Amino acid sequence: MAETTMTPEEIELEMAKIQRLREVLVRRESELRFMMDDIQLCKDIMDLKQELQKLVEIPEKDKTVSQKRSEDELIQKIQKLVQKRDFLVDDAEVERLREQEEDKEMSDFLCIKLKPLSKATKTPACIPLEKAAELPPTKPSITKAGIAIIKDCCGATQCSVM
Repeated sequence: MAETTMTPEEIELEMAKIQRLREVLVRRESELRFMMDDIQLCKDIMDLKQELQKLVEIPEKDKTVSQKRSEDELIQKIQKLVQKRDFLVDDAEVERLREQEEDKEMSDFLCIKLKPLSKATKTPACIPLEKAAELPPTKPSITKAGIAIIKDCCGATQCSVM
C-alpha cells in the first residue's frame, strides 16, 4: 500500500468530489442522449413534413386514392412522432427536477459532513446559495449551434430541449 500524507477526512472529501464529478458526467451523458433523440425525432418529422408537402401541393381533384391514403398516413406518422417527442421533453424535465432535488440534498449533506474538515483545513466546505448562483453551472448549456439545429428541425416554438 502506498504511503499517503492525506488524513482520512481529506480522503473522504476527495472521494466525495470524485463521486460528484462522476454524477455530473453521467447526467451530461443523459442530457446528450435526450438531445440526440430529440434531434433525430425532429429530423424524422421534417422529412415526413417535406413528403407531405409534396402531396399537399397536388390539387385535390388530381390526387389518386393511394396519394390520399399516403397523405393520411403521413399525418398520422407525424402526429405519433410529435407525441413521442413531447414525452421525451417531459421526461427530460422530470429528470432535471429530480437532479435539482438530489443536488440540494447532496449539498446539504456535504455542508453538514464537511464543516469540521473546513475548520481544520481553513477552506470553505459549504458555499452559501447566494455565492453558488455566481459560480459557473455544472451542466454545460446548449450552444448556439445546438439552438440553430433545434430551430431548423421543428421551429423555435416547438423545440424546447431541457
